[in-house]
Amino acid sequence: MLLPEKGRVALPEVKEHELVIVGGGAAGLTAGIYATRYGLDLVLLTIGAPGGQTATATSIENFPGFPEGITGPELMLRLTEQATNFGVTFESAEVQEIVAEGGRWRLRCGEADYLAAAVILTVGASPRRLKVPGERDLHGRGVSYCATCDGFFYRGLTVAVIGGGNTAIEEALYLADIAQKVYVIHRRDELRAERILAERAFANEKLELVWDTIPTRILGEDVVTGIELQNVKTERESRLQVDGVFVAVGYEPNTKWLGDLLELKDGFIVTDMHMRTSQPGIFAAGDVRDTPLRQVTTAVGDAAIAAASAYKFVAEWRLSG
Repeated sequence: MLLPEKGRVALPEVKEHELVIVGGGAAGLTAGIYATRYGLDLVLLTIGAPGGQTATATSIENFPGFPEGITGPELMLRLTEQATNFGVTFESAEVQEIVAEGGRWRLRCGEADYLAAAVILTVGASPRRLKVPGERDLHGRGVSYCATCDGFFYRGLTVAVIGGGNTAIEEALYLADIAQKVYVIHRRDELRAERILAERAFANEKLELVWDTIPTRILGEDVVTGIELQNVKTERESRLQVDGVFVAVGYEPNTKWLGDLLELKDGFIVTDMHMRTSQPGIFAAGDVRDTPLRQVTTAVGDAAIAAASAYKFVAEWRLSG
């Protein structure tokens, strides 16, 4: 018996593929390139345009094949063009849940669901927040997590960069070409950044490093006017007058939506050397993976292995069907 029109529930469209890649950063695009060369029927799901965190990088100097370096946006544009040329299909969708269904995986995305024998997760990580008063209220009004995105607005002004790793020093050096003064606030007494970056920071007259110090509050009503600090050794409190605060204290994996589906370590997906997760048919690559190094080079390496592993898994799945 047909239900009345008002009683019908619209079921999501179901799209079936052999492989679904979730994430459009360097790892996702590389996985797509390799997987299409293996002849897999696949779709790459991304929120917005492909690019990921790499697209926000000012300059990438350690990616093989570019002796003069390359900007993050340009590298990602080239990878996207290459993936498109190989026939990778892109669709905009945010995966909300992955559940097992009849020997395959159902990816629930709201209006549409995807069914696939194999899944490669390349969802990356997001900038870690300071979680201090003023940060959330002033986000977009002086608090930023991307110097290449927002640095232009601070030409001739004074800014602070929070952090001491590669990203923080890269951001600080970039801002030094725009701002009048750049403070680098670091909780330790030495930088964690690579030596070449540290040397550039020490040599730059516009950079002033503030050691053994953490931010405790970001000041301002409508816009950032300053930052309150505390020395971790002496507990002495101080205040800096700045026009902007750029946060670069690491990343948090985008895995909360996975629930308890996969084995995680500090939120990062645990894999073996074949990029296999704790669930058969689900693979992970790039910054979302539990790995000792998170770089573009390691992301694309992970992705190549993940695609090869997914191909072998799908090949066996074909035979079993």
